[in-house]
Amino acid sequence: MATEETRVNEMAAPAEDLNEILRVRREKFANLVEAGENPFEVVKYDRTHHSADIIANFEELEEKEVSIAGRMMSRRGMGKASFCDVQDLKGKIQIYVRINDIGEENFAKFRKYDIGDIVGVKGTVFRTRMGEISIHVTEITLLSKSLKPLPEKYHGLTNTDIRYRQRYVDLIMNPDVKETFIKRSKIISSIRRYLDAEGFMEVETPMLVANAGGAAARPFETHFNALDEDFKLRISLELPLKRLIVGGLEKVYEIGRVFRNEGLDTRHNPEFTLMELYQAYTDYHGMMDLTENMYRHVAMEVLGTTKIVYNGIEMDLGKPFERITMVEAVKKYSGVDFNEIKTAEEAKAIAKEKHIEFEDRHKKGDILNLFFEEFVEEHLIQPTFVMDHPIEISPLTKKKPSDPNYVERFEFFMNGWEMANAYSELNDPIDQRERFKDQEEQLSQGNDEANTTDEDFLNALEIGMPPTGGIGFGIDRMTMLLTDSAAIRDVLLFPTMKSEKE
Repeated sequence: MATEETRVNEMAAPAEDLNEILRVRREKFANLVEAGENPFEVVKYDRTHHSADIIANFEELEEKEVSIAGRMMSRRGMGKASFCDVQDLKGKIQIYVRINDIGEENFAKFRKYDIGDIVGVKGTVFRTRMGEISIHVTEITLLSKSLKPLPEKYHGLTNTDIRYRQRYVDLIMNPDVKETFIKRSKIISSIRRYLDAEGFMEVETPMLVANAGGAAARPFETHFNALDEDFKLRISLELPLKRLIVGGLEKVYEIGRVFRNEGLDTRHNPEFTLMELYQAYTDYHGMMDLTENMYRHVAMEVLGTTKIVYNGIEMDLGKPFERITMVEAVKKYSGVDFNEIKTAEEAKAIAKEKHIEFEDRHKKGDILNLFFEEFVEEHLIQPTFVMDHPIEISPLTKKKPSDPNYVERFEFFMNGWEMANAYSELNDPIDQRERFKDQEEQLSQGNDEANTTDEDFLNALEIGMPPTGGIGFGIDRMTMLLTDSAAIRDVLLFPTMKSEKE
């Protein structure tokens, strides 16, 4: 029978061979337990360095004793000496294990280790004749036994379904994946540093709510047994944060999960990370300035440049972001000037002419937005603020004083994607109640993404909310752009997946 070390692709082996591999590994573990050497009873291991730190500081550490801990990823040579690669958080380092250095008994135990086992290694740092920085082992300890084989080492884990379902294996086998999630963590930390320096206060608001408002989306619903009441998972952070502005917390933000009962695609997952912030005494122009500055800050901290490349396309965050109204953008890319369209009937007629599908309930502003989605979004590659949306699609936004058919709102676009959504927040409780009435009417006409009236929020507005600017950022899409990731699942550690069937 071939030994495990001679096989190239364990995961792709026939079922009978894989069963034999599993049997052998469990037998090895049983023997360890019988000998009183159960590796799962090891509770800690004192290490001095990570692999990358040793390589980066070789001149200082040469011939010095170090200890590392990590997963054994390969092994070469099984005579009286062996080279192995050990992988930890920061990378891999080669270790050199020789029978003369650790003794016959320990070397015999080492020979029974499997690829995937987690080991602790103590030894001295040296450079091999081939020039590779390595550790000359004086002591090696089995810290955890791998009872299942890793994927074939030369091609990594390429099956995307397995990668998403077994992210732990994906992180082991694909270093680029680990780097993506390290960058994601740095992006969120950088956002926090920027906002904290600007005087914002981070807060937490409920995920389980009676009224899921603040966005056009269908919520998930559940029943809370203790109160015998129906609740929803939040679709937005907006309304609770605005209540805090009413309460006098002038700059607040939250980074958290929201949940929307919608489809799955390369840019959508039913639970995702949203960051919303609200600032008293400013407007949507202030939010534009904040967005430009924050994106540049994060790019410089995480990537070291304001020029990012996604799918081969360069986008420059260092230049002033373009600012264009929705009406101007639709005219630019479709040739239709909605300033010349006066009624919903005229808008529907031009929509039919341009083969834009719409619903009977749609008004002029809804049709304008459909034109924008059809003709404009894909062209917005460089950083662009699209301003002044129609009132029909903006129930929580302050009207433009110069034209009450439009509101002080912008969406931020890059790579043809909506990256952020911002308003001069509506703080008129009378106007807000009328907007909620319109949303309720839309709900009755079949728009299951419409908002419902939130009486407590209206009460807060009646107490009084100062002029306020607010914005919501999609953290996942931002991470996709800054890590050149093709799909939202590539930046979510555990994306939503359909259950596996037997």
